[in-house]
Amino acid sequence: MSDLGDWFRSIPLITRYWFSGSIAVPLVAKLGLIRPEHLILWSDRFFYRFQIWRPITATFYSPMGPGIMYLVNLYFLYHYSSRLETGAFDGRPADYMFMLLFNWICIVITGLAMNMALLMIPLIMSVLYVWAQMNREMIVPFWFGMKLKACYLPWVILGFNFILRGSLIEDLIGNLVGHFYYFLMFKYPIDLRGRNFLSTPQFLYRWLPSRRGGVSGFGIPPASMRRAVDDQQGGGRHNWGQGFRLGGQ
Repeated sequence: MSDLGDWFRSIPLITRYWFSGSIAVPLVAKLGLIRPEHLILWSDRFFYRFQIWRPITATFYSPMGPGIMYLVNLYFLYHYSSRLETGAFDGRPADYMFMLLFNWICIVITGLAMNMALLMIPLIMSVLYVWAQMNREMIVPFWFGMKLKACYLPWVILGFNFILRGSLIEDLIGNLVGHFYYFLMFKYPIDLRGRNFLSTPQFLYRWLPSRRGGVSGFGIPPASMRRAVDDQQGGGRHNWGQGFRLGGQ
């Protein structure tokens, strides 16, 4: 139990809360303490009965079925959220929280428009997509001994999930939302020299102050983006630093 507790405390703060909620909410439903239909996103009950908790519980809830998909999604959440939070967003929890909130709001709006009951997979896939873009050239292992560049990983997972579940809508929405964030935050204002549409609100910096002296260990934005961001200090902008690639000198 001590080893398990040490491992749990080693999970980055924001990922730890997200990971814990994604276990606690399905477990409560599994034990019969709350009926699952009270946790999913139903647009009519959200709008007309003001059950405003549904977008939150639908983000944490996923059925603990007899298969392994729930555990696979939980692993993706822990693995890629931890890597992103301690990598490109190291020392900047407010910026990471803003990314999660932005992606979540986009997914909730899409879910309400498309009558999508569960939001857990889209949010996980959006985080995985952002991590993959920040580590585009990294070679990552996948099932059955496959190795591929990180930039292809979200789409390969989408294909495998379509084979296993027969559906790709949730994964596709997650990838598109992740791409939307990455484009607005990095690609358009930095690479294309366009207007900056996204900026972390100051109240998040007061709530989650930045830590100085952090080291990025897992991934960094592309070189052109780092050079541009390094020239912009303050004002809610990211200051990613140089960092280093995993396995580098």
